[in-house]
Formats: sequence, structure tokens, C-alpha cells
Amino acid sequence: MTQQGVRWSADQVLALAPDAASRKAGSKLGAAGPWSEAGSSDEGTVWGLCKGSGSKPYQTVVDIADAAGPAYKCSCPSRKFPCKHALGLLLLWAGEDGAVPARQAPDWAEQWIEGRRQRTEQKRAADAAGASSASADPEAARRRVERRAERVTAGATELEQRLADLLRGGLASAEQAGYGLWEETAARMVDAQAPGLAARVRELGAIPSSGPGWPVRLLEECALLHLLDQGWLRREQLPDGLGATVRSRIGLPGTADGPPLRDRWLVLAQYDTADARLTTRRIWLYGPESDRTALLLSYGAAGRAPELALPMGLALDAEVSAYPGAGQLRAALGEQFAPPAPAVTRPPGVTTAQAAARYGEALRDDPWLDSVPVTLERVIPVPDGDSWQLADADEDAALPLTPAVRARPGLWRLVALSGGAPVKVFGECGHRGFTPLTAWPEGAGEAVPLC
Repeated sequence: MTQQGVRWSADQVLALAPDAASRKAGSKLGAAGPWSEAGSSDEGTVWGLCKGSGSKPYQTVVDIADAAGPAYKCSCPSRKFPCKHALGLLLLWAGEDGAVPARQAPDWAEQWIEGRRQRTEQKRAADAAGASSASADPEAARRRVERRAERVTAGATELEQRLADLLRGGLASAEQAGYGLWEETAARMVDAQAPGLAARVRELGAIPSSGPGWPVRLLEECALLHLLDQGWLRREQLPDGLGATVRSRIGLPGTADGPPLRDRWLVLAQYDTADARLTTRRIWLYGPESDRTALLLSYGAAGRAPELALPMGLALDAEVSAYPGAGQLRAALGEQFAPPAPAVTRPPGVTTAQAAARYGEALRDDPWLDSVPVTLERVIPVPDGDSWQLADADEDAALPLTPAVRARPGLWRLVALSGGAPVKVFGECGHRGFTPLTAWPEGAGEAVPLC
């Protein structure tokens, strides 16, 4: 199957936008007016010239068939990926009105395509050489692992003492100390090469004075942090799966060494979270043949979108390999056997009660788990005082939505899609409630992104 025969929907294109402003600006460029010399190839490349404010049009080219998701190149000065011109070009291509015909690529587009292919091959060769070099001196690798383990142990021991001091002095002292104490402690965990501990310490610093009941929330998080510390300090006594989970939560690097699992993976959702240091992209996949859900993670420097991007609602014939850890869903994307194609299947759903039970079961394998991926079958969004909940259409049960959902436009898209009728919703179910990410109407209809 050639990429030329695969057309995305406007929602699938706009789901790639790095932010709301890019989504709005890209939508305005999704018509033929500002474009000239637009074209596409059977290999999965789209290009065109977009008229801007200057005398020269912007040269825009997109590689749709890249295994890691679409790749973009534009001569505009924007630092967003994809920029509004790339989004507009993809929307124009998705329109199926002949505005982007199949034709020979111009020299400027062909040069970028060829250069990208060469860089991809060079990276594969470098990765293979790096793996060979690492395996050539296993003794040196073992010593590096031991030195890092010693530093993490020292950091975990120090953190245990700081938690004991906090509880001995009373939780009220956390409100008086301010955020500086937590940031200094987090920096110590970074020095100990335990970024997972550092991240959880920073989260602790945001709890004091965060609203009614903050001492209870702080005590709960301190208990989980203490449990993680003890898990590391006694890791030799843990089962292999739980030990791998502790190492992952501490922040030690892992390798996706699980056996490759091939399926026609449905891209359920993609969304980004960002802090001052890093942008993290989460992509949820579902394999209908294996009945497995997998999470792909990719990262970008602050202010820049990660490279991996898979359009929501498409399916890709590919292999994924799981990371170690009890109950872990994270995987690495392996070989892709065909370009992404429109998906005709939907994931099976459960009731709200079954979703809550699924999260409870997952906590036995990973006590630090914030949420699990769940698809809810036949639920209706209904208001609940100042909040919202998803109520079962056929049972007297409901799940509250997480507080952050109320400020997102995706909530109103969900309400409009439902119109009081049942819908199928995929999202993350955890101790804060349910976060909807994708929805499908009853009967036929495409997936609607909510994130």
C-alpha cells in the first residue's frame, strides 16, 4: 500500500499541533489560496510553497511515512514542530480535492528527502556501533552501573533522613519552609543520579498551601516516597519484576529488551506535558490482535516538541518491545512494516466500576502508578456540582473527571459529541479521577481527540 492512497482526517492532522495557537494558525492555511506547486509522492512525501509576508514563499515539505511519525522541514523562522505551514500543507493534502496531486518532487524537496534518508542510515549504523562498543567491555559497563548504584543509595539514605526530620518537626513546618527546601533536596537527588526521586521531591514542594486537605496529600506522597526509598535500599529482596519497577521509578535507564510484538497498533491518543526542563510526549497504542496497550514516550528540550509523532486514529503495522518492570506498559517502537493507515477498529470498553478495579489491581504491581489506560463503554458526560463525571448509561455508577479537565476545551468537545447520548471514551483512570483523551460516537464515526 502506498502512502499516496492514505488520507488523514483534519482532526488527525491537527492532533500533531504543538499548541492551540499553531492549531488555529494551521487551520487558516489549510486552503489552496496561499499554496502553489503543491505535490505528493507515492513514497509518502508532501511539499508545497506557501505565500508569506515576504517576497519569497516558504518552502515546506513533510515526510509522512517516516517510522517515527511525520518529519517536517520549512524555510520559515518558526521554532515549532510542526509549524503552521506544515500543518496547513497536511490539511490541504487531507482534503482529497486534488489540491496536492502526485508529481515529481522539486529539487529543494528532493534534497531534503535524500539528506534525511542518509542521516537515518548513518544513525542506524552509529547505534549499531555503539551497541557493539558497549558489549565489547562488559566489565567497564558493570563498574559504571555499580558506581551509579552507590550514588543512588547515598541519595536515598539522605532523603530518608530528610523525610524523618520533616515528620518529626510536624507537617506545618513544610508550609513555613517554602519551596526552596524542596528544590535544594531535589538538587541533591540529581547529584545522586536519581532523577525519579528528584521529580517526586519537586512534586512534594508544590503541595503545602495548595488548598484544603494539603497536609493529608503531603503525608500520602511522603509515604510513597518513603516506600520507593525502601524499595531501592532493599532491592535485592524484591521479585525481579518489582525490582525493575523500582529502578525505573528511581530514574535509572532501562532497555526495551522484551520480545518484539507485532500488531496493527491503533494510535489511541497523543499529548505533551512540559516543565522548565523538558517536554514529554505520551502516545498510547492498542493492539487488537494481542489485546495489549502500550505507551511510547519521547522527549524534547524545553520549548521544542519531541520528534516522535503518530497521528491519532491511524493504525500502523509495527513491532513494539516492552521495557522491564511489573505491570509496566512502556514500550519502544521497533520496525514498521507499512505506512500508517486509517483504522477501522475500536478498543473494547469496560464499565466505570471495572475501570476503577483495574487501577486498583495495577497498584499491586506498581504502588507509584498515577493512572492506567482505560476505554469506557457507553458513558455519558454529566455535570456534578462544579465538576463533571462520566456516568454509565446502563448502570448506576460513574467516574469523576480530574480537576484539570474542566479548564480544557476537550471537555466541551466531549459534551458536544455526546449530546446526552452514550459515547466510548479512552483515557487515563487514576486516584485523581478520569482524564478523557479520545472519544467515539455510538455507531459509525471517527475518533475525536480530546487532549
